[in-house]
Amino acid sequence: MKKIFILFFAFSICYSCETSTTEKQDKEAIISILRTQEKAWSKHDLEGFMQGYWKSDSLKFYGSNGITYGWDKTLANYKKGYPTPDHSGTLKFKVNDISRIEKESYYIMGEYHLTRNVGDANGIFMIIFRKINGEWKIVADTSS
Repeated sequence: MKKIFILFFAFSICYSCETSTTEKQDKEAIISILRTQEKAWSKHDLEGFMQGYWKSDSLKFYGSNGITYGWDKTLANYKKGYPTPDHSGTLKFKVNDISRIEKESYYIMGEYHLTRNVGDANGIFMIIFRKINGEWKIVADTSS
């Protein structure tokens, strides 16, 4: 009986190690999403860029025009503000900090740089990623 208990305990530990991710893995996954967003934006694929965001009416985006609620409204604002490839340009993120808030939430502070034919644009951002249904998604974004 003692051997069965030890075997079960060892199996439980190994199983939990395989199913949970480390902070390093979480950060790598988040950076990968940001890199995918850079590529989509730079191809003027705003819908592709938005795949990094939580597709929910509860998504919050805080920018110069105040708070926008919802994935669809945020996409509509991007389309209005960046109507052509000349307006969206080439996007590069510079991540300055990624910090865990709790087990499945992180905040990211950084800079964005747009190289554009209509004039470059630069600014700062703070976004919150949360793991939802096994996927990392931006649930809140503030950019200026």
